[in-house]
Amino acid sequence: MRIDVLTLFPEMCEGVFSTSILGKAREKGIVSLNTVNFRDFSGNKHNSVDDTPYGGGGGMVLKPDPIFAAVEHVLTASGNLELPRSEGEQVGEADNVQIIHDDGEAAEYNRESTAQGKPRIILMCPQGRTYNQQIAEELAQEEHLIFICGHYEGYDERIREHLVTDELSIGDYVLTGGELPALTVIDSIVRLQAGALGNETSAVTDSFSTGLLEYPHYTRPAEFRGWKVPDILLSGHHANIEVWRREQALQRTLERRPDLLETVELTAKDKAALKRLKEQGSNRM
Repeated sequence: MRIDVLTLFPEMCEGVFSTSILGKAREKGIVSLNTVNFRDFSGNKHNSVDDTPYGGGGGMVLKPDPIFAAVEHVLTASGNLELPRSEGEQVGEADNVQIIHDDGEAAEYNRESTAQGKPRIILMCPQGRTYNQQIAEELAQEEHLIFICGHYEGYDERIREHLVTDELSIGDYVLTGGELPALTVIDSIVRLQAGALGNETSAVTDSFSTGLLEYPHYTRPAEFRGWKVPDILLSGHHANIEVWRREQALQRTLERRPDLLETVELTAKDKAALKRLKEQGSNRM
């Protein structure tokens, strides 16, 4: 998988890309993580990438030309077709473009590389679909993702209309820019790649991967300050432990995120367990 991040602050991404799960996946060659500073594609002597909005109003708006040029550069470098251009438009590559590769070196992309299929071009913005595990699993199947991270008041609407394939939001709150949301999405996608995690079952049993919140975890010591690990986990009876974990996941989801139960696929045993848990809850009231 290849992931390119278009940003005004590549250093924000590089720190994350070089550590923990992402760093290890990068070292193993499981994923190629690259950053492109779209200011390098401004095409003007002041390197400005934003301007005042037509019609007036506060704030600055990201211009379409540097964003289109940066995405086009990535598409051409990865072997994809160039983006359509308006009549007479001549958008060339920027001079001295700072592109940081997996090895940390600033250099041009290898133009001989070939990407299979068309990449998803993702705009991080408050108006996008609210991100969840289902979308993570969908995007994890792609071979090439391009994230556009903006700042300022917003984007020129033509970026939305004629460039991006997806708009994503990580929640209803305000952040300074799109880098942190993009990194959140990228982390959740990379951990789903084969070989990215030390324990391959971790990605399957994580919260939301099954549609439910995760069951409680315990480790040594068996008793800490008078608080004991549930006896079932010390029994060595793996079948009973699996039943307990499933019921704990159902109970935790019922108590904390009952909305998830409306979409998850439940077995007959799950439904019976939920019925019993609801009855127990009613009796405690």
